[in-house]
Amino acid sequence: MGVVTSEQTHVRRSSSMTFALRWKHENLRLISIIALISFAMTFMFLMMLYGTAIKRVSIVVDGQEKTVNTRHYVLQRILDEQGISVGEHDRVSQPLNVAVKSGDRITIDKAKPITLTADGESKTVYTTGKTVGAALTDLKIDLGELDKVTPAQEAGLPDNSEIKVVRVNKQLEEETEPIAFETVKKNDPQIVKGKEQVVQEGKEGVLLKKKEKLFEDGVLVSEQVVDQKVQSESVQKVVAIGTKNPVAVLSASSPSTDVNKGGVNFPVKQVINNVTLTAYSAGASSTGKSSGNPSYGLTSSGARVSEGRTIAVDPKVIPMGWWVYIDGIGFRRAEDTGSAVKGNVIDVYFDSNDYANRFGTKRGYTVYVIGPTKPSAD
Repeated sequence: MGVVTSEQTHVRRSSSMTFALRWKHENLRLISIIALISFAMTFMFLMMLYGTAIKRVSIVVDGQEKTVNTRHYVLQRILDEQGISVGEHDRVSQPLNVAVKSGDRITIDKAKPITLTADGESKTVYTTGKTVGAALTDLKIDLGELDKVTPAQEAGLPDNSEIKVVRVNKQLEEETEPIAFETVKKNDPQIVKGKEQVVQEGKEGVLLKKKEKLFEDGVLVSEQVVDQKVQSESVQKVVAIGTKNPVAVLSASSPSTDVNKGGVNFPVKQVINNVTLTAYSAGASSTGKSSGNPSYGLTSSGARVSEGRTIAVDPKVIPMGWWVYIDGIGFRRAEDTGSAVKGNVIDVYFDSNDYANRFGTKRGYTVYVIGPTKPSAD
């Protein structure tokens, strides 16, 4: 009987524990849901208390600050409550849809329309800047060192102002300019009067200039030379001007004038004044020919030299084979030429080389050109 009693006690205890566990398990989800709802309701209640609590907020509009008390917690609602409008281009220190807490300071900068002309374009823009310089900074308009701004950057900026930015650019450029050459004229006694001959052609030089050019909005407004140097010199043009009196071409038909010299009366085709006389011999020192040379003693005309007759002349002045009368010398015949015998120069032949050397150079003689026939005393 004691055994039976013991078994019945065990069964009854096990049943009680199973029921408790089953109740706890079935109601755990319900307990969690109830706890979550309680937390949410408590949070909402606290938020309602916070939202309806009076907040002290500072609002600064274009530098004018005022403090307001409000129960609203969204910035847009607070501004609406205070009758403060915010334009599309105004600057607000924080988004309009965020919550505001007591002690916050809200800054609102009102944007104003201006006309901006820069970089070849004019347009209406909005800025919160209070001066011209501040507006350009606000609009991110970079200024060069030389750029011009109208009005001045320190000037105030009322609504509908006009700001003009002129881009100024300075450039250094190198340019070349021609240097004109001079023309120099020189008298030349070897050229017939009235004739000119270019002895040296002229050539322009080159002047290198460094110019500073100033452009405003791409338009050249000024330039100045800041440095210059001669890159190449000019070359003078040299012109020879003839001073030689023209020599008449003589012929047998040229008119004659009678002259009496040494008791002899003879016709003269031309009188040449201021003639220079020199002397030569047949020797090597005068002609470059020695006595053994086949051409020794022969003139350019083919005649053999003869003292008292032969002279060397410029054929352009005295025709070959013609006779002349030289004051102080007498009658002579043009039979020879020489490289140094040009113009009014006559080289008189002498047999003696020593005498020819002593003769030297004599100037100022008058020569009478006669013709191909020697005058006779008759």
